[in-house]
Amino acid sequence: MEYMQRCLLWIAFSAALAAQDLDNIHIEKVAAGLRFTEGPVWSREGFLLFSDVPNNLVIKFVPGEGTKSFRENSNGTNGNTFDAQGRLYSCESRTRRVVRLKKDGAWEALADKWQGKRLNAPNDIVVRRDGHLWFTDPAFGEQADHRELDFYGVYHITPKGEMDLIARPQGRPNGIALSPNGRILYVANSDERNIRAYDVDRDGKASNERVLIRDIEGPPDGIRVDEKGNLYITCKGLAVYTAQGKLLRLIEMSETPANCAFGDSDFQTLYITARTSVYRIRLNVKGSVQY
Repeated sequence: MEYMQRCLLWIAFSAALAAQDLDNIHIEKVAAGLRFTEGPVWSREGFLLFSDVPNNLVIKFVPGEGTKSFRENSNGTNGNTFDAQGRLYSCESRTRRVVRLKKDGAWEALADKWQGKRLNAPNDIVVRRDGHLWFTDPAFGEQADHRELDFYGVYHITPKGEMDLIARPQGRPNGIALSPNGRILYVANSDERNIRAYDVDRDGKASNERVLIRDIEGPPDGIRVDEKGNLYITCKGLAVYTAQGKLLRLIEMSETPANCAFGDSDFQTLYITARTSVYRIRLNVKGSVQY
């Protein structure tokens, strides 16, 4: 009994310490003067990439040096990610395609149609360590006026380039992320204000769709996961949930965030794209990355 009491006390202390760490965070602005920032991803070469969608740019931020243009005429790039080989993937909303940057500097299209019809507007993307990738295809604003598909989709592409549709939600899917072991796929639904989870096997096939988190404050957008499995969701603020769907903290911000990504050499800094600015928060936990 005494051992069990000590264990319970340690669990309570650990939970209180975690809550205290979230309460004592410091939010720092690292970039400003933009129009609508999205799609942050950290490169292992020591810089952050993020999109300024209305300005049709992908921007590079180097800590201690500031920002500069990385890709002009980006075709309305929104979400970005890297794979285990260090290749950059982007979701181009204007050309309605998912692309990958080749070593020669050219962009190759991985997906632009489903059953002969153009995609709506690929939004966010994640690539697993083994090369399987998933992306969301909603339609916001003017994108909805030019749709050829009569549904919103979540898609999977194998390392061989084979594409399949894994979900047709009623609301618009948005942010997407994987659990640390790469076996659970998380998808934000902005209209339903929830996070859906899917089991994904070694072949990338999805099953057991369920709603993990409901009634999020504000439409959820980007998602990231730390090494403990906690989810970081951009919504009205930055909401942090356990892997079981329990809310740990809603962090208020001066601008509504759209997406986030773990970065710096130890992946213990969370970079947050929020409307006209980019912010960062130093944490005591590492982010889970698949590359």
